[in-house]
Amino acid sequence: MTSYARSISIEMKTILVACCVGVFIMPLMSTMMNLALEGIGHSFGVGPADLALVNTTFIIGSVVAMVPLARASDIIGRKKVFIIGIIVTAICSVIAAFSPTFFTLLAMRFGMGVGSATIELASIAMLTEVFPLERRGWAIGMQVTCVYAGIALGPVFGGTITEFIGWRAIFFFVLPLALISLTFISKFKRDLISHKGASMDYRGALLFSAAIMITMMGVINLPPLLSGETGPSSLLAPVLVIIGAIMAVYFVRSTKRSESPVLDFNLFKYKVFLRSCIAAFMNYASSFSVSFFLALYLQSIGALTPMQAGLVISIQPAIQVLLTLRSGSKSDNIKDKRILPTAGMILTSLGVLMIMFFGITINLWLVCGALVVLGIGYGIFSAPNTNTIMSSVPPKNRGAASGMVALVRQLGMITSMTVAMCAISLLIGSVNTPITPETPELFGSFISVLQLAFGICFAMCIVGTIASWFRGKNPEGISEFQ
Repeated sequence: MTSYARSISIEMKTILVACCVGVFIMPLMSTMMNLALEGIGHSFGVGPADLALVNTTFIIGSVVAMVPLARASDIIGRKKVFIIGIIVTAICSVIAAFSPTFFTLLAMRFGMGVGSATIELASIAMLTEVFPLERRGWAIGMQVTCVYAGIALGPVFGGTITEFIGWRAIFFFVLPLALISLTFISKFKRDLISHKGASMDYRGALLFSAAIMITMMGVINLPPLLSGETGPSSLLAPVLVIIGAIMAVYFVRSTKRSESPVLDFNLFKYKVFLRSCIAAFMNYASSFSVSFFLALYLQSIGALTPMQAGLVISIQPAIQVLLTLRSGSKSDNIKDKRILPTAGMILTSLGVLMIMFFGITINLWLVCGALVVLGIGYGIFSAPNTNTIMSSVPPKNRGAASGMVALVRQLGMITSMTVAMCAISLLIGSVNTPITPETPELFGSFISVLQLAFGICFAMCIVGTIASWFRGKNPEGISEFQ
């Protein structure tokens, strides 16, 4: 046990276990689902674009709920919101396991996204408030380590379960984890409320959720339009994006006039907070689609089984698990907070660049090398950057800050998947064309998709690296608040 772990109180340990187990659920399920996509496709007769919705609807659910729930946690308490998130996630998982239709599965994935967003934003805020500044990086590092542990174990478990039992069994993994998290959070006797008695801006919350939902529905229907499809949903895509953007502008104006805004835009006056959020967005936007593409690449061009593909993909998160806790602890002591996140962004850029050299003849050494570099990059970026974000705002704004941390992450994820689907649409044509070992005529086009998608991702990495290094100081002249 490290000196950090020995020096924290029983209360801190209790909340840490509850939060770590809670956030472990989301990445475990998401990465298990990647290896189950082929099985889901066979069960419901759907192609790559529809399969991408399995993760996309999860992300939309989390993004839609993020900001309103962050504000709710300020008012009614982070512990209560955390418990609600665990229960919602567990219930939706059980229903998803028995999904009779693909639509039912997507609806439950949306619900799991809402529940997971609740868990994530509440846990970050609770850890930031319970742990002092000199232990905060270690605690956040421990939480992020559990996230990466879920990412690492997901492909192995997902591939094995899908291959030998079936994809529906995956959803039952949530239940024991939910029970453990609920047991520990119930032992935490107090709640953390930063705006007790404040009113909820329901109008702002509704506007935010509607704007995000409409915009995202338009965005996810852009790929079919790019491939030449002329169905109603495709033709409506640009209209929905425009309507969503107009509603977003109205939301900003309405929120600035509200006495109790659902999102306090004064947060963005803190330069460190703003630029660290930009770096986080670019990091996830440039890299989230890696596991999606590699699952297809390894099982189609590489002709690997789901279990074999899962073992290869797990290299990256396994390295992240090994590095994240150490980098989080290091961020407590290092004076220049830019160094670790910026180094992480540089390595992520290199890993993304390596993927652009994948070819029709699979080179497992190159694949594994790219995953190792990406793993190191993520491992030294995530916890230090999150620690910087949460420590760059006053304590009263920590709920909103935790919501923004989760929001930029999820927006980055959906941006990454949108780039992936648009690249498929432009270069393959139909986004629902299956890419399997039986369709070698598509392999060349798929490689072109990789090069286009990750060329765009590499450009985003450069932007993220610049934002990370030039994050500066807050107006008060300091980078951290106790």
